[in-house]
This record gives sequence, C-alpha cells and structure tokens, in this order.
Amino acid sequence: MQMDGDESSNIEDRRGEGGGFGGGGFGGGGFPIPMGGGGGGLFKGGIGLVAFVVIAMIMGADPGAILSDIAGGGTSSYAPAPPSSSASRTPGTPAPAGDAETQFVSRVLKSTEDVWHEIFQGMGRQYRDPKLVLFRDATRTQCGVGQAAMGPFYCPADQRVYLDLGFFDELARRFRAPGQFPQAYVIAHEIGHHVQNQLGISAKVQQMQQSMSKRDANALSVRVELQADCFAGVWANRADRQRGGRMIDDKDVDQALAAATAIGDDALQRQSQGRVVPDSFTHGTSAQRSRWFRRGLDTGDPRQCDTFRAQQL
Repeated sequence: MQMDGDESSNIEDRRGEGGGFGGGGFGGGGFPIPMGGGGGGLFKGGIGLVAFVVIAMIMGADPGAILSDIAGGGTSSYAPAPPSSSASRTPGTPAPAGDAETQFVSRVLKSTEDVWHEIFQGMGRQYRDPKLVLFRDATRTQCGVGQAAMGPFYCPADQRVYLDLGFFDELARRFRAPGQFPQAYVIAHEIGHHVQNQLGISAKVQQMQQSMSKRDANALSVRVELQADCFAGVWANRADRQRGGRMIDDKDVDQALAAATAIGDDALQRQSQGRVVPDSFTHGTSAQRSRWFRRGLDTGDPRQCDTFRAQQL
C-alpha cells in the first residue's frame, strides 16, 4: 500500500498518560479482540426486515431514508448528531519524530477526511472530522473506560476513534492479516461508524435496540457493523481514485479481505470457544464482512451500503 501525502491535524496522542482506569460502562463500536464469547448473524427468528420497517415507521422514520440523501441530495429524517463540545477541530498532538506507524495512521485519517468531505459535499451536507486518539492499555472516553483488549473502537458521544497500536501486532500475528492495508481498513471501518453517527443512523439504532431482545439487538448491530465495513470499502475506492489508482493493488485487497475474514464473528468464536453461536453475533460472519467490504470497494458508492434493507447479508 502506498500511503503518502498530508497528515491529519486530528490525532490526539495519549500514549504518555498510561492506563490504570477501572470500571465504567462502554457504549461504542469497534473490533473486539476475542476474550471468550462474541458474534453476529442474520435476523433469524428475530426482528426481520419487515419488522425493522414497521419499527422505523412507528418511530416516525422512513427506513429508506437512511441513505436517500446520498442518492438525491434531499433532507433525510436521519439528522446529523449534534456536535460534541469536546470534538471541536483543534490541532492534535503531532506524531513523534521518526514514528512511522503514527505517521501512517495520521495519513490514513487525513485520507478519510478528504473522501468523506467530498461525499458529504455532494449531499449538500457538512462532514465534521472526528479525532483519532492513540493510547496504551486504557483511556477515559465519554462512552466509559476504553481498554486495549476491546480493540479499536469509536465513541459516538465524543466523536473519537480510539486505537492502541498494539492491535496491529495482533492483526498480523494472531489473526494472520499483516500489511498496512488491513490496518487502514480497520481505521476506515471506525470512521464508518463516525459517518453513521453524522447521518443520525447510530442514534436511531440505539433507540430501537432499547426495546428489543438481546438477540434482536445483536442482529441489528450486525447490520450496523457490515455497513461500516462497506463504508470502509467506499473510502478505499475513492482514496485510490484520488491517487490515480496508485494507492492499493491486488495484494492489498487480498490482505484486507483476509483481515475481514479473520475477525468475522464465526471465526473469532471458533478460535476462542471452539463453537459458533449465531444468536450472539454482533459484527457479522467472515463471509458477510468480506462481502460488504468488497461491495464498497468495487462500487465506491455509499448508496450500495444500505445493509438495513438488504434481504441477504
């Protein structure tokens, strides 16, 4: 992967602060490192596509409007979430001199900013940049205490992506997904959650999940995560085009698909507990994650990422 260009000013480096935080809840989304349990799946015997539409209509939301403004530039009932006072655009902590890994993360973040600013501008909307926080072990967030064992995650309350760079070592060693493009895919997936937050999708989903059974709420989470995978593919397509097709090659794509396969709920459950429990899935199977990332990558079109109306995930 050839990732050159400008670096983002929205990196916040907390690695010198250390960890030591305990307790507290958490309400973000990300890439869980399996500690035993986990999972995603289809709407089997649960909410189902029809029920999703009914619930959305009861709430006064048009289920087809989630991405309709991307298609037609109109006003969606999924209004952007209000800006967080702690997420204002201020210069971030610069990457330490010679820290190539931090510089890479910063360049990927800048690339996502360029792509999503362009897409949102095409909708007649304004994209607000998130912060990306680098930390070690644990850090405080407005979603609770974030820990490295959770993997990278996004907190909608403070509009920040949290990343312990040690996860990239796990990705290469434990999940056999080496290379820079899988790392970029992980970052772009978390930015995909920020896009969902900006469009108001995250808030609507969380509201709906409060009245659902755990199984149905998990099934809805799968669709949220697969959409973030698709948005990551959209970013890769657009960023590659912006660089004249020189950013990624077939090997990069293969590595990213390998990463998506390695962190599918079914693969993680087999690795951690030796069996698969589909009702507990929250992120999607290996095949689903690969398919939706590939869909975004092949089309570069956010309108193709409407997992909420997809009959087959």
